[in-house]
Amino acid sequence: MDKNAFESAKLKVLLKQNDPHGFGTLQEKTVHAVMKLYYEPDEDYHEVPVEGFIADIYREGRIIEIQNGNFGKLRPKLTAFLPLYPVTVVYPIPHFKWLIWMDEESGELSPKHKSPVTGNAFHAFSELYKIKAFLKDPNLSFRFPLIDIDEYRMLNGWSRNKKRGSTRYDRMPLDLFDEIRIDRREDFMQFVPIEIEEPFTIKEFAKVAGIRRELAAEAVPLLYYMEILKRVGKQGREYLYEVGE
Repeated sequence: MDKNAFESAKLKVLLKQNDPHGFGTLQEKTVHAVMKLYYEPDEDYHEVPVEGFIADIYREGRIIEIQNGNFGKLRPKLTAFLPLYPVTVVYPIPHFKWLIWMDEESGELSPKHKSPVTGNAFHAFSELYKIKAFLKDPNLSFRFPLIDIDEYRMLNGWSRNKKRGSTRYDRMPLDLFDEIRIDRREDFMQFVPIEIEEPFTIKEFAKVAGIRRELAAEAVPLLYYMEILKRVGKQGREYLYEVGE
């Protein structure tokens, strides 16, 4: 993790956008643009044709794909790339997030309010499940940068206050908090809390990991699939897990 490189990439994108608000004027969204420059400052290696697709970054036989969500769209690329090239998928995860609402007609911005949700790498598991079939490929690796962001949303939703179902306009990266790296299957072990007592249920995993049960219900089955965990029986209707050998 290099905070100076992150600040440099952020500044370069904002200057290129030439917008007093500093967001939303590029063809690609701001977080995607900053991450691309962070992982490869030389733009000669951006948007390179490879095997009938456009790779976000291609340099010296290695591919980096920046994905802000919807990993399902990655499947055709991974099918084409992984037999031939090492591929790193970068998935930026909001750490601290502040929401700013934009009036569609006046363009007026609301004061920003901090989201009660603090992001962590467990938020990647719902996306990882969409490319489950590729996860054991030794050519596939991941970077999960945790970034603090301002998120701008349009007041155009269906609820009375126009917030539910609203459109996200853009996200402005503020700071790079941390980066989680997955270079091999065994690296998924970092998601298992050291202090957890075996055997354990998904509910117990969530409590010790300090995450919502919904996140644990996505993470634990995938850790089982990756053979980081093993099932050792049941407790009522819930599976019991231990760390795999």
